[in-house]
Amino acid sequence: MKTAFKLAATVNVILLLSGAYSAAFADPLKVVSSFTVISDFAKNVGGDKIKLTTLVGPDGDAHVYEPKPADAAAVASADVVLVNGLHFEGFLPRLVEASATKAPIIELSKGVEPIKSAEDEHHHEAASGTQHEEHEAFDPHAFQSISNAKIYVKNIVDAFCTADTANCDTYKSNATAYTAKLDATETDVKAAIASIPESKRLVITSHDAFGYFQHEYGLTFLAPEGISTDSEASAADIVALIKQIKEDKASAIFVENITNPRLIEQIASETKLKVGGTLYSDALSKPDEGASTYIDMMHHNIETFKKAILGS
Repeated sequence: MKTAFKLAATVNVILLLSGAYSAAFADPLKVVSSFTVISDFAKNVGGDKIKLTTLVGPDGDAHVYEPKPADAAAVASADVVLVNGLHFEGFLPRLVEASATKAPIIELSKGVEPIKSAEDEHHHEAASGTQHEEHEAFDPHAFQSISNAKIYVKNIVDAFCTADTANCDTYKSNATAYTAKLDATETDVKAAIASIPESKRLVITSHDAFGYFQHEYGLTFLAPEGISTDSEASAADIVALIKQIKEDKASAIFVENITNPRLIEQIASETKLKVGGTLYSDALSKPDEGASTYIDMMHHNIETFKKAILGS
């Protein structure tokens, strides 16, 4: 009887050790992310349990990105594909179709309360074609609110746990630690904006990428281009914007890392505003340029706002 018991115990130990060994050396979850902000969220949740491929890299513009054959191959072999949703990635439908992937396409903006886009309200009053208006009805830049970023992180955890149940506890633990860092960053952002007098909280950027930041934190943005960079502002739009800037006394004007600075420099010249620096909107920076993570991006942007508006 004792021998049988010892044998059973030994078998159980071997099985447990075998399972632990297999888990330790299991292939990482193959994750494809549409752009750098989502990739940073995925890294913080997945850590070394995932193998990550980013489609639109640092300083890249997902609005006008053209997929490559390698992108289709990566999506085809993925276990999970993470995207923003809200029609942010115009290239996505044809890429998914071309790849014939069987991986789930996870829209991380699911659960976010979308806001009406400034483009829909101001730039396309005379536009025709219901399909375009439907697609452009909501601002897709939900990640510019840290509260929404936490929703993105939760959706990533759910997706990773569904695809890789063995490492679910690790994903949850990583997300909890990262969410605490996001909470601290949001405190910093609110304090930075609170330090700017309300009379100086009107600024100009290249395109309508900061609607959720405005809604959440109280800095007001105007832009010559709408929520997507795939079409240029008309001459009439630019004239109207310059008039509004002068009337409303905007405090600062900024270029964005994903856009050509030429138009902003023209508007700055017309309005006698000095370009206050570069903001990171739809993409993170390269590793050595100060905004290579989402948290670094938020800190960079608020410091850029403060320096341009307050001179500090």
